[in-house]
Amino acid sequence: MANERNYFEEEPDIIYIPDDEGNEEEFEVIMKFEVDGSDSKYMMVVPLEAGDEDTDEVYAFRYEEDGEDLKLYMIEDDAEWEIVEETFNTLVAELDGGNDHE
Repeated sequence: MANERNYFEEEPDIIYIPDDEGNEEEFEVIMKFEVDGSDSKYMMVVPLEAGDEDTDEVYAFRYEEDGEDLKLYMIEDDAEWEIVEETFNTLVAELDGGNDHE
């Protein structure tokens, strides 16, 4: 997990996700990671159009890469969501200078 810091230092990775009405919205990928003991890959994204008042809005997706194509999957299982949320919080704490209590 030595590459997490690179996600905040590189050019932003922008993806387009269609909403319920088929309109594409822009999102910035703030982090990609894998969960230990799993083959699943996850990404955390924030909407670019959110403005300052919604800066806490972060979305998580499980994803698969198929060549140039990116397939996103909603996380609907509560157990999977807890694992993703815990991993994300741990990585953010490490990036913010380390938080040694768990």
